[in-house]
Amino acid sequence: MADYDLAIIGGGINGAGIARDAAGRGLRVILLEQSDLASGTSSASTKLIHGGLRYLEHGAIRLVREALREREVLLQLAPHIVRPLRFVLPAYPGPRSAVLLRIGLFLYDHLGGRKILPGTRTVDLTHSEVGAPLKRRYLSGFEYSDCWVDDARLVVLNAMDAHERGASIRTRTRVTRAERGEEWKLILNAEGRREVVTARALVNAAGPWAGIVADSVLRMPGPAPVRLIKGSHIVVPKLFRHDRGYIFQNDDQRIVFALPFHDDFTMIGTTDLNFSGDLAAPAPSAEEIDYLRRAAGAYFREEIGETVWAFAGVRALYDDGEGKPEDITREYHLDLDQRFREAPLLTVYGGKITTYRKLAEAALAKLAPFFRLHGPWTARAPLPGGDFLWDGVEARVTQALHTWPFLTQREAHRLVSAYGTRIERVLGAAESAEDLGPRFGPISAVEVLYLVKNEWVRTADDVIWRRSKLGLRMSKDETASLERFIAGAVLPPPAMAEDESDEETGVTT
Repeated sequence: MADYDLAIIGGGINGAGIARDAAGRGLRVILLEQSDLASGTSSASTKLIHGGLRYLEHGAIRLVREALREREVLLQLAPHIVRPLRFVLPAYPGPRSAVLLRIGLFLYDHLGGRKILPGTRTVDLTHSEVGAPLKRRYLSGFEYSDCWVDDARLVVLNAMDAHERGASIRTRTRVTRAERGEEWKLILNAEGRREVVTARALVNAAGPWAGIVADSVLRMPGPAPVRLIKGSHIVVPKLFRHDRGYIFQNDDQRIVFALPFHDDFTMIGTTDLNFSGDLAAPAPSAEEIDYLRRAAGAYFREEIGETVWAFAGVRALYDDGEGKPEDITREYHLDLDQRFREAPLLTVYGGKITTYRKLAEAALAKLAPFFRLHGPWTARAPLPGGDFLWDGVEARVTQALHTWPFLTQREAHRLVSAYGTRIERVLGAAESAEDLGPRFGPISAVEVLYLVKNEWVRTADDVIWRRSKLGLRMSKDETASLERFIAGAVLPPPAMAEDESDEETGVTT
């Protein structure tokens, strides 16, 4: 009998979403990730739960409809990390006329069965606070709804829920070889330890690494053509004081977002460029940074401040033959390889963070012939910490300040926005700030220990760039102290025995 029903390679949003769905349907699941959860593309998105307004002009009606429906589903499943966000779209004679924009927004309002989010309205930018930061030539525009998400925490919460439903979540575990028979035999390197596990079915959800996994681990050609597309973002000092975001049209037909980001900053993105290079370290080029600064500078009155952080992610999109990277479909593509007397392999291509839950349902539908599965369930079950009303964050903050009066308003809001109702597990019975232990800039030892114990944290970067974005406010000394503290809190794995060493190489994501 195999150790697991389903093994999943890749700890991004697709892998974590499939693990959660499968575990909740009664399957024995193992998720294998060579680094930290969300360490690749899934922590480098534009952080939006959105339908994708620009996809309408490419005729992607099914994709937009599905994504629009998912906005409110995810808002209700994870109200601590997903929040409504209004977008301002200035209208001016340019790539798309005001009439065309209004038609698109009408469709956007009505395709997805919107019930919670408010619809589109026309905005006089000359007499509105949302027009104040913009250059005077932008006189009118539209305001519409989408949602913002903490992308990396969305991955972690899916993995946590999968784990709580019985899945094994193995980070820092690299698949070096996979042997296919009536079941899959996977050779693992877990921080120096050689292990072998077996599974009845395998999912390659390695994102941009999917082709490498197919070639070097599975030793079979990838079944579908893939384009690797890099998207870059920059973070600058806050450009506006209100809580809306902006979507700007560029003369090259592309669009760029400018979004409020962690209170004191504005995030600007994204680019779409064909990518070749080191998947482990994609970085924005100087040209991309300049492009984003110029794109935003064409709209804002205030000079764009220094770039305080820049990041990039690589998307693996199903290649539909479109010439421009921005025109390639964001539809997900699932390829099932089933052979007589051999365990099945499912490869995942493309997708958007907004539709990860539907992708997981589709993946389980593909695998259904091989298992006895319970029905779909994830649309109704809150993610960890999300068991409160979609608009209840401020009430939760007030409650947190009453329970732990030593917190500042800012601290309480950050903690509720990260952990929701599970803030109680983080702070426990603490009665004073001293009870939280030493601090590393804005984060306490108690919170760090919670992350180590419950969220697979092993390094300072896991904490300050994926479980949070506190790295924007921490000094090098504070980060170094945090690294030392985590190193003392994490037990090192036993070394691989010399006679068990494995010379094969492979990767997961």
